[in-house]
Amino acid sequence: MAPRVAVLGAGSWGTALAATAARKRPTVLWARQAAQAADMATSHENARYLPGVSLPAALEITADLDAALAHAAGAGGTPLLILGVPVAGLESLCTALAERLPALGCPAYHVVWTCKGFDEARGRLPHEVARDVLAGVPSVSMGVLSGPSFAREVAQGLPVGLTVASADTRLCEAATAALHGGAVRVYAGADIVGVEVGGAMKNIIAIACGVSDGLMLGTNARAALITRGLAEMTRLGVALGARPETFAGLTGLGDLVLTATGELSRNRRVGLDIGAGRKLADILADGMTAEGVRAARAALARASSLNVDLPITAAVCAVLFDGVAPMTAVSTLLARDARPESGDLRVPD
Repeated sequence: MAPRVAVLGAGSWGTALAATAARKRPTVLWARQAAQAADMATSHENARYLPGVSLPAALEITADLDAALAHAAGAGGTPLLILGVPVAGLESLCTALAERLPALGCPAYHVVWTCKGFDEARGRLPHEVARDVLAGVPSVSMGVLSGPSFAREVAQGLPVGLTVASADTRLCEAATAALHGGAVRVYAGADIVGVEVGGAMKNIIAIACGVSDGLMLGTNARAALITRGLAEMTRLGVALGARPETFAGLTGLGDLVLTATGELSRNRRVGLDIGAGRKLADILADGMTAEGVRAARAALARASSLNVDLPITAAVCAVLFDGVAPMTAVSTLLARDARPESGDLRVPD
């Protein structure tokens, strides 16, 4: 019997992945709010996050975390737990798993998270958060699932390419078996750090591109920001131990291009609004959530501790948090000294 899947977190991305997995094998989606779970179970729709998108009838939905975990553990094979929560909610969910998994009696678990960003409080990447909490739980293998993907398109069954990264090839095989097929292609790798840095940094660069477009600086400027943003992403990633080639793939360049240019990008939307003259506090007050806002200062602090230069990220932080006018930040970037392009991308010895 194929291992079962539990997707924990009923936001847009968790719901989209649960719908994808449910078309292949028994899958349960856990929603934190009982009212949301009941409404989704009745309507087969996530009206809050994916209105108008029908969910598979086979998808089970519950607000009972213990029931969701029991579902995943209730068949042969290693359960696959997909954590579909933002970085801000990852530590608390991992803590709940650390408390519950040992009692379920399964010999092993595959745990995959999908969040993109840095922990605001301590500047940790998701794997560092998960490792800090789950390292003491026996037989838990961990990995990350990422890639250029808007949840609505995935839930609608449109084509998408994703990457799963883990040191455990069996976890990669399990995630691939659960999600790969039809319009979904899943590629496997081992570079968790590279995948996570790409996922975090692309949101920050997308804000910069949105600001540029809001200021109507043109498509040349956007292309330059994407390209130089990729250089920033690579520098930080390599300094943290990532493989440079990862950033030429789906979770680097691919996700950066999508988030910096796509109309469904919340991070780009925040930048557009700021470039048009709106204040960040007003944008956030409207309910807009963009991981790039949460990640920017943590990324800059992490880079500073490693003596890594992130000028675009610094400019985004100056505009978002220090009251610097967007055009002033642009002028600062343009005033930087000329330098060889290839030098920024060279891998340190």
